[in-house]
Amino acid sequence: MQTLQEAELCFPLLLNSSCRRLVLPQSVRLVSVAALSFISLLTVTLNLLVIISISHYRQLHTSTNLILLSLAVSDFLVGLRIFFQTLLLDGCWLLGDLMCSLFIGWDYIITSASIGNIVLVSIDRYLAVCDPMHYLTKFTRRRVRVCVCVCWAGSALWQTVMLRDNLKPSGRLVSCTGECVVVIDHVYGFVDLLVTFIGPVGVIMVLYLRIFLVVVTQARAIRSQITTFAAVKVRVKKSEIKAARNLGFVILVFLICICPYFAVLILSQDNSINTSSDILLMCLFNLNFCLNPIIYVLFYPWFRKSLKLVVSLQILRPGSRDTHFTYR
Repeated sequence: MQTLQEAELCFPLLLNSSCRRLVLPQSVRLVSVAALSFISLLTVTLNLLVIISISHYRQLHTSTNLILLSLAVSDFLVGLRIFFQTLLLDGCWLLGDLMCSLFIGWDYIITSASIGNIVLVSIDRYLAVCDPMHYLTKFTRRRVRVCVCVCWAGSALWQTVMLRDNLKPSGRLVSCTGECVVVIDHVYGFVDLLVTFIGPVGVIMVLYLRIFLVVVTQARAIRSQITTFAAVKVRVKKSEIKAARNLGFVILVFLICICPYFAVLILSQDNSINTSSDILLMCLFNLNFCLNPIIYVLFYPWFRKSLKLVVSLQILRPGSRDTHFTYR
């Protein structure tokens, strides 16, 4: 009986202070570990290919691609985080308080930065479609770099303030040894929900509704062959509309993947993972971060070509940085 009791503990030698393991069916645990490990590997690999492609080839150093590069970096880091998340499936953290604090900070910062990058993508497409005459002057590469830096710095600053008690290993509130949980004040938790989820999703929906209306207006103008000033005003390059459609698909996948997770989080007011349905939501949430590069492969010819060059190691050839890509 004593052996069975010890087996249920995170640290069997600490009978009086150790946390208990969450009991999951063996089949559920194996499938969960396999799914999260696969998502982690795929996310890291694919986003690394995006980072290499955009960083290496000069032609890809556009304003939009700089945002995609920032998004790929955040998604790449999320992929690494998913690997460590498998260690918490049974509710036990075996790496100590310091690593727990670092993991919590890393998790919240890169997740909020990834959502911030999605907002930047929406703003970029909004300006390109709704204000094409001034897009190149308003959204220069220098301004994009500043926006990306503000996104990352703002995420780091806000999450550091919100998690200030959780980032102190000696001051963390733990009920037992082996626990790695986030303790957030209700006020901060509500504000964080507004800042990192409700607010960004609202902005994304409003911007893409505006883009949709402009595209519909242009389509009607083309069909009726209107040559008035109004028709000229809404004239947008086909390439910009195609980019808006593709990136709109990225955002649609983003909403489908994260909304169920946040909805359950709001209703339950609990950050723990203790049921099969919770694990499924966690897998769906993490799946979003590896789907973006797959969408690039499906919709972006330049990424398909750069992918072939990187995998075949042609990227190492002299002068490969000046390779020409087609955007059609």
